[in-house]
Amino acid sequence: DELERKTMSCLFCFSKERLSSSEVKGKYGGAYAPFIHNNNTYDITMCQAPCKETLCWLGAMTCFCPAQVHMRHKALNHVEPGSGWSNYKCCQGYFGGCCCLQPGSMCESTCPVPCMCLEACLCPGAAVSATSNVIRERYQLGLDEDDVRLIRCSNCLFFFSMCLSVISCLTECEGDDALASCVNTISDVVFCCVSGCMTAQVNHEINFREQMGTPQREEMERW
Repeated sequence: DELERKTMSCLFCFSKERLSSSEVKGKYGGAYAPFIHNNNTYDITMCQAPCKETLCWLGAMTCFCPAQVHMRHKALNHVEPGSGWSNYKCCQGYFGGCCCLQPGSMCESTCPVPCMCLEACLCPGAAVSATSNVIRERYQLGLDEDDVRLIRCSNCLFFFSMCLSVISCLTECEGDDALASCVNTISDVVFCCVSGCMTAQVNHEINFREQMGTPQREEMERW
């Protein structure tokens, strides 16, 4: 509870209002568009995840790639039990593709685990969000206030660090380089924590639903 209170005190400067239409544009923002008006939410918020699912939170941060591979497999088989990796494709198709690299046409069916490892390493943010969205879509879950604040905080730090990195490349001031390095480190730490929170949140939801005995859908509509 104390950790949750301190975390939220750092996020009060970010709006808790639902994501606006401008924030759900593009490939990444558009992946959240179908869920912004859903009233139901995850059983726990991302800020509660470190206390409710401590081991999963720590494991997702320290062993990111294996944790994401495990959680994607767990989420896919929760939605369609016994399906293994048969429904896997890059980022589950939520973020589209680029030129000839399109989800579902990159050998996912023949090499799902290696492809998932590459996804987690090369597109870590999208990998975490895609697994979360699999469960959101299954149960029509929206974004709660903590989700919105954490996403905005992480995005703000990411873009701020990018701007500082560009400035440091264009100037010769040592102070700019030091500031950019500091902000990049903070941004990386925040991203790591948020990713761990989202992973733990998904893990808790799956366990929560299975304990409730929620009937599983026989066929996934997206795939």
